[in-house]
Amino acid sequence: MTEQQNDPQARQNQTEQNQTQLDPAFFTCVNEYLELTNRQAKQQGLKRISVASLYAAARFNSHVYLSFEGDAAASRKDFLDYMTNMYRRMLNEHLDALGAERGLNVGESELAAEYAAFNEAQAANQEAKPE
Repeated sequence: MTEQQNDPQARQNQTEQNQTQLDPAFFTCVNEYLELTNRQAKQQGLKRISVASLYAAARFNSHVYLSFEGDAAASRKDFLDYMTNMYRRMLNEHLDALGAERGLNVGESELAAEYAAFNEAQAANQEAKPE
């Protein structure tokens, strides 16, 4: 593993790069949802609200999938694989970013190779820019 892959700031930069590609309204929505879950967690506890959030997300995503998918039986496995992979990636990104922010060792990221490739591309772009 390279020094760059271990660098929490490099991981944070990658997360910020991913975030800048999304509509700011997306983060407004996320922040409103997190405000609600934080209020609920004060009354119900973190673990209970964590499970409730996952349950609600599964229910809502199933609703969305069935609303748009014409042949749910044929594509169910693909949908489950896609959603599972996306959630695992999101967990990795947030563990990396929050670990770096809080100065915690959260172990090696499953996205370390992607972070390294991104950092190498950024460095190459910087070198290619005229001064």
